[in-house]
Amino acid sequence: MSDWPRHGTITGPIVVIGFGSIGRGTLPLIERHFDYDASRMVVIDPSDVDRALLDERGIRFLHEAVTRENHRDLLSPLLTEGDGQGFCVNLSVDTSSLDILRLTRELGVLYIDTVVEPWPGFYFDRESPAHTRTNYHLRETVRAEKRARPGGATAVSCCGANPGMVSWFVKQALLDLAKDAGQDVAPPPDREGWAKLMQELGVTGIHIAERDTQRARHPKPMDAFWNTWSVEGFISEGLQPAELGWGTHERWQPGNLRAQPEGSGCRAARFLLQPGADTRVRSWCPTPGPQYGFLVTHNESVSIADYYTVGEGLDPEYRPTCHYAYHPANDAVLSLHEMFGQAGEVQSVLHVLHEDEIEDGIDELGVLLYGHVKNAYWYGSQLSIEETRRIAPYQNATGLQVTSAVLAGMVWALENPEAGIVEADEMDHTRCLEVQSPYLGPVHGYYTDWTPLTGRPGLFPEDIDPADPWQFRNVLVR
Repeated sequence: MSDWPRHGTITGPIVVIGFGSIGRGTLPLIERHFDYDASRMVVIDPSDVDRALLDERGIRFLHEAVTRENHRDLLSPLLTEGDGQGFCVNLSVDTSSLDILRLTRELGVLYIDTVVEPWPGFYFDRESPAHTRTNYHLRETVRAEKRARPGGATAVSCCGANPGMVSWFVKQALLDLAKDAGQDVAPPPDREGWAKLMQELGVTGIHIAERDTQRARHPKPMDAFWNTWSVEGFISEGLQPAELGWGTHERWQPGNLRAQPEGSGCRAARFLLQPGADTRVRSWCPTPGPQYGFLVTHNESVSIADYYTVGEGLDPEYRPTCHYAYHPANDAVLSLHEMFGQAGEVQSVLHVLHEDEIEDGIDELGVLLYGHVKNAYWYGSQLSIEETRRIAPYQNATGLQVTSAVLAGMVWALENPEAGIVEADEMDHTRCLEVQSPYLGPVHGYYTDWTPLTGRPGLFPEDIDPADPWQFRNVLVR
């Protein structure tokens, strides 16, 4: 423990909402890297399955759900107990990130979450139009709050592995590209500078390209959804509309692609009238090479496209295409296949694979910047389950990529306590990766000459665009 750096002091109470796979994994990182008063730390969760980890540390546990009706009365006294500035670490599902964020800022308390989460009912509301069930819509509620109440106590929105860490990878990848192109480029000082750099380097798009090869020791049984992170979270986002930041280089769009309504915000993203976890795209990661991934909606698909826009509105001067291209662990792929095959009925058993249930494998998570003069460049983390077991308890490789990003976001918030509402794209990527990198395994960049047209056309006619390999027309599996 003494070998780990102490990154700061949390002077007030710490309230952790949610003690699932990410909450469990974040606990030892807080213990290692911060000075704080453990008697003023409390964890809240409707499940008490892992409370023994807290009991043995003498950490207070509240066995209840945070709800729309009780969140102010429940959280306010906990967050303001005693002297100092408190910290709310929201790692839960079925709680409104926006409402809790608003409360913490009213109280002058620091805040962090890994996703813009809504109250229960949002994801599966059949009466709501598709555009209101997108991550674009959720993100815009937080951006509207930022515009209405700028400054104030720092609230870090959407700071896990992705969204979160991958936004820091994009900035580092851009600097690598510039250096390898012979340019002596310092990190730009603002958003406009970063957007211009991406435009000048000729990047037309970005895949959040991930391959999880972690294998369970035993086969997945029928009627069980296995995953390496929150099953509830994956199902919820997987059943949202497939969604992506829509780039200015795109010349074609699917018939079921829709733009967000006029007046709804930045309009950087579009969505398909089909679920993301049933939408496949062609992508590339270093270990497997070419692969199919799922176009699951994520906040970073919108925030990255928005951050690197030159101009504004639906048709700006420049904007990169950006979307998730996710190949989860094989057990999760089988689970999705089973769920969709039974008309979307969710299995009766939902299970996150613990580190001791996994035989081997890595979570290879990075960003694939494409369309530039060097074709494509992947930069990211290649964290194995073996290294994860060695350096951090209570989590698998997927979890550690998330929890270490939460750690980095907490450090940044402590060092910038009056920054207002921020996303990972707006944070100092160098500092955040400095904090997080010890937990990411090998972090490397790889160039590839692969494109979505490599090996095509095949045995059957295809509707492709041979003039521009990186058109979404070629990426989408139809």
